[in-house]
This record gives sequence, structure tokens and C-alpha cells, in this order.
Amino acid sequence: MAHPALFKPLRVRNLELANRIVIAPMCQYSAEDGRMTDWHHIHLGQLAMSGAALLTIEASAVLPEGRITWGDVGLYDDATEEAMRVTLESVRRWSDAVVGIQLGHAGRKASTEVPWAGGHQIAPDDAHGWQTVAPSAIPFDPGTHAPVALDRDGMVRIRDAFAAAAKRAARIGLDFVQIHAAHGYLLHQFLSPLSNQRTDEYGGSLENRMRFPLEVFDAVRAAFPADRAVTVRVSATDWVESGWDLEQTLAFSKALEARGVDAIHVSTGGLHPAQKIPVGPSYQVPFARAVKQAVSVPVVAVGLITSPEQAEAIVATGDADLIALARTVLYDPRWPWHAAAELGATLRAPKQYLRSQPSKHRHLFGVDGPVGPTPTWVRDDDGAYR
Repeated sequence: MAHPALFKPLRVRNLELANRIVIAPMCQYSAEDGRMTDWHHIHLGQLAMSGAALLTIEASAVLPEGRITWGDVGLYDDATEEAMRVTLESVRRWSDAVVGIQLGHAGRKASTEVPWAGGHQIAPDDAHGWQTVAPSAIPFDPGTHAPVALDRDGMVRIRDAFAAAAKRAARIGLDFVQIHAAHGYLLHQFLSPLSNQRTDEYGGSLENRMRFPLEVFDAVRAAFPADRAVTVRVSATDWVESGWDLEQTLAFSKALEARGVDAIHVSTGGLHPAQKIPVGPSYQVPFARAVKQAVSVPVVAVGLITSPEQAEAIVATGDADLIALARTVLYDPRWPWHAAAELGATLRAPKQYLRSQPSKHRHLFGVDGPVGPTPTWVRDDDGAYR
């Protein structure tokens, strides 16, 4: 059997990826004043042991007012940095997964309630709310509190906060940084003509609308160590007429490549409540395919990728270099194990979990390091497999 494409290694700058499975950033809404809690130890710990090559920490705000909800993680002061350092130390003790972070600012979509409490926007005068900012004073939903249009000083403060967060990420040993320019958050708001109606050099033409996101990228790239990767997540379309679309995404992707981006993670939507998304298996993959054809850096596909055969086809046919899992891996944190079993591949597993595998699948796992084709299993007197 040919070696499955999904389990072929890939190098991306400093990232030595054992396979092509990425765990996408997923907000947990479980932080305290931006600080990670013991929930994050549990959540990130189990995902780090999943067998996926790369784990992305959830969208982490670069400023307190950049949080999506009051329960979001931040990386903007010593307290949030220390809480994340402690969590990362725990994860690294038991896993060799590549771990990075998504840095973002929610812009006009900030100051909201956690999803299980309704997810509605919270007014600035509420105990859990604050005034939002955006490229233009246009609310996400009509009738909600309008954001304040950023002036140049505010934009510089946010740009510098991205850079400062990247320095904190480097200090605690994260392997890469992903800049969040998708899902209707601040950088996406600058890109889309639906949310950016500025009349200065940051609005109007595509070149102008890309200007601030590219300034943020340049600042993060300069702040993060040169030998570590910086990636960007984009929404390839707003799914709304006259909004951000694939053609503009390709131009933005080429501009990022020219500035040294290491990979582009392609998603869609999130900017406008009128979006109409034809959701189905692999519904976003065509956008990843188009970006991959336009740039030479690795491209990540995401969106209702649920089966090993589906993921294998995406990588094997060249639609994307990597696939990202989100809800799928929450439902099944051992998805990469099951994919390896189904496709006849090998991966690493914690020694503590090795005995969980049925004998017919034991050839897929080893004790120390990458698995060879025929590892030997010996049960010693204390019941452990060596």
C-alpha cells in the first residue's frame, strides 16, 4: 500500500510536521480576565496527545478590548502570559506536538456574551461589556451598539499590540504565530468593503483596504524570531454580494507571500449576518485550492472535513498541503489515531495509552519515537507493554 499523503511529513520553516493534520484554533470562552484556566490544561492537553502534527491555541486577544467575549483568552500583559506559560509547560511535558497561537482582535464583533449564554453583544455600560472599535462606525448587526471608527493612533496601538503579543508568544516558547484575518474580526473588517468605508489611505481601493492588515503582518514578522513561522488565516469570501471575495483573497495572499508568510489557512465567512453559506462536506476546499494555485507557500484547508478518506483526498490531489480539524476533533480527540488505522499509516502515541489499541492495530503505534513497520510488543510482569 502506498504511503498515505495525509501522513507524509512536511517542513514549514522551523516546523517539522510528522503529518498533515492540523488542529484549528477553537475558542473555549473559559478564561478569567484573559488568563487561561485549568480547563485549558485539560482541553489543550488531550488535543496535544491526539496524534495531529500541529495544535493551534485558540484566538487570543492582543488587547483586552479585542476579546470576542469576556471569557476569551488574551496575551496582552504579564498575567495572561504567565497563565499561558504554565499551561504550555504542562502540555509540552507530555507531548511533542508543534504548538502555536492565533493572535487576533475582534473589532466590532467584540464585547459579546459567551455562546451558551446567548452570544449577544453586550453594551459598553454592562459589567461584562466595553466599547468596540472598527475601521468604520458600522455595527455588525443593525440595532446593536456601533463601534468607534479607529483613528491612526488607535490603529498604531493595535498594530503594536500584535507585535508585543508575538514577543510574548516567543518568550514562552510557542513554535509559530498565526494572525487572525478571518471570520469577520478586525483585520477582516479592514479588508472587506462591507465593513470598511473609510475615505483615507486605509479605505476604498483593494490596496488601501489591505494596508493595515499587511502593516500588522509586517510588525508581527519583525517581532517574532526570524527562525519561527508566521502564518495567516483568511476568509476567502464574505458570502455576501459586493463583499470580500476570492479574487481579492488571491491578491492578499500574494501580498502576504511577498512579505514572507509561511502558510495560509483558508476559511470563509463571518463578516456579515446576511451571509448565505452552502454548508456541506469540504465546502471551503475549493477556496483553498484556488489559493494554493496562486502561491507557493503551504495552504491549509478547513471546513466539515470529517472522514480520513476525505482528508486523504484533499491532500493527495493537491487541493491543500494540510487539513485542519475543529468540531470533528472535539467530538473525537483520537481522530488522527483512527485515520492512521484506516489509511495504514503510523504515528506517535503516548506510552500510557498504547495498551488501548486492539491487537490488529498495534502495528500503527510504538513506544519510543516514530513507529517502525513491525514494532515488537512484550508484556512484562507489571502489565506494561515495552
